[in-house]
Amino acid sequence: MQTDQPSVIGEQALSEFEQHLLGERSRSVHTARAYLGDLRSLDTTLRMLGVAALDDVRLADLRAWLGAQSEQGVARSTVSRRAAAARTFFQWAQRRGLLSQDPAVRLTAPGKERHLPGVLAQPQATALMDLAALAGDDDDPVHVRDRAMVELLYASGMRVGELTGLDIDDVDLTQRSARVLGKGSKERVVPFGAPAARAVDAYLVRARPQLVVPGCGAALFLGRRGRRVDQRQVRAVVHELLSHLPDAPDLGPHGLRHSTATHLLDGGADIRTVQEVLGHASLATTQIYTHVSTERLRTVYRQAHPRA
Repeated sequence: MQTDQPSVIGEQALSEFEQHLLGERSRSVHTARAYLGDLRSLDTTLRMLGVAALDDVRLADLRAWLGAQSEQGVARSTVSRRAAAARTFFQWAQRRGLLSQDPAVRLTAPGKERHLPGVLAQPQATALMDLAALAGDDDDPVHVRDRAMVELLYASGMRVGELTGLDIDDVDLTQRSARVLGKGSKERVVPFGAPAARAVDAYLVRARPQLVVPGCGAALFLGRRGRRVDQRQVRAVVHELLSHLPDAPDLGPHGLRHSTATHLLDGGADIRTVQEVLGHASLATTQIYTHVSTERLRTVYRQAHPRA
């Protein structure tokens, strides 16, 4: 097998494809970098198979590439992403006239392993909010901020990146809603309840004015130096608060998002409503939370029913 022949895909095509991902498809830099790495892996395999040009690539070549990944023990989620990278690239390449036929139209990969996310029980979530409120009762503006962030995360189910990206004008305390910018630069409005509204209001009145510095801009949540709070700081806050709750799982902000979704469904919310609140592009992503709720029901049943 040959490995010294020229690149099949080519750096020029990869560079243009990267610009397509970042500009036209609004993919993150992380995703674009991962896709380009996947395509370079494919290019190596194509050269080893003796494929001379992009237009010579066949579905069998792509399947051989993915099959080799699986045999090497690559995670199913990674194999699925690599298949997605190939499908996206070849669809783009055909539209650009770089090849006459798209060989990846029927390319499939093993589905991602679905792990049930860790969640808080509802009493644990209540205890976490009480703990955050207790910590926010002192005069430290950061503690008041922490309470507002935790309340808002759990109340709205927003992602941690959406929380840190909030500006003051994005939050409407009268309507109890927040305008967030989600994945793919998609904007949505998420509701939150009265406790979160009170916590955010207390932060804006009592704490944020103490954290403001010249040039800090309109960021809602600020750090001690007056800069926009980052995701690492929010994760540290959530981990620290949960460490004081006996028997609570060690979750980060995303665990609060999982908990929000599960508790909404447990309370009778429609799954499509939960999909909208979370900003999931696909209902299939939201449906994992129905499994969490069902599994919890089974656990309670086995513990409580005399003939379980």
